[in-house]
Amino acid sequence: MLQTRPRVALFVTCLVDLYRPTVGFAAIKLLEEAGCQVEVPEVQTCCGQPAYNTGDRATAKDLARNVIDAFLPYDHVVAPSGSCAGMIGHHYPGLFGDEDPHYRGKAEALAAKTHELVSFLTDVLGVDAVKARYEGVVTYHDSCSGLRELGIKAQPRKLLGSVDGLVLKELPDSEVCCGFGGTFCVKYPDISVRMVSDKAKDVRETGADTLLAGDMGCLLNMAGRLQREGAAVKVRHVAEVLAGMTNDAAPIGETK
Repeated sequence: MLQTRPRVALFVTCLVDLYRPTVGFAAIKLLEEAGCQVEVPEVQTCCGQPAYNTGDRATAKDLARNVIDAFLPYDHVVAPSGSCAGMIGHHYPGLFGDEDPHYRGKAEALAAKTHELVSFLTDVLGVDAVKARYEGVVTYHDSCSGLRELGIKAQPRKLLGSVDGLVLKELPDSEVCCGFGGTFCVKYPDISVRMVSDKAKDVRETGADTLLAGDMGCLLNMAGRLQREGAAVKVRHVAEVLAGMTNDAAPIGETK
């Protein structure tokens, strides 16, 4: 008996939409190859995390309601970002208290079926290998939200281990924040610059030619610092490598 293909909604994220659409296309490719029916709701907006982090709960709730209404009908919601997946999966229910039990229930239902991309592939769909090739030595940064909120650590390394030609060299202090932290880099720029400078130093010392991570905020932050320091390190979202789509766009921070 054929099993029904899961109907998956892709939460594209603001940074992917505005800065790196290739990541969205890579996510769709990976999900479809894993047997999913993928849809991209056009009415989706920001998940509300910037407003949430700055204490603007009213705006965060308005944005959350829109996301909930757009994505609740699907079997699963997948985001190529631990940060956005963590916001929907961990913080949405707490936005709605006893004064709004209807949306709290809907938020809880959505949170239960929201996943980060690589975690969904490995932990939910059971994918243990991909058909991709990447010639190079890569190192991997563990983004804070994915690591600490969602427990994403082994999953990307498992799939990267199946990529032909790829050599993974572990990054010293890979679990240390890069200094982006959403609005943290705006509120505390001096501290943020010191943190990303330390991260760039660790990246260079690995000797890797490519830096990977699963969150665009971290990637843009680290790519900017590495570029300003003149480091010859390519920066990419892990989905681009896993999907074999590294020829479709220049490394982050560079132009073709």
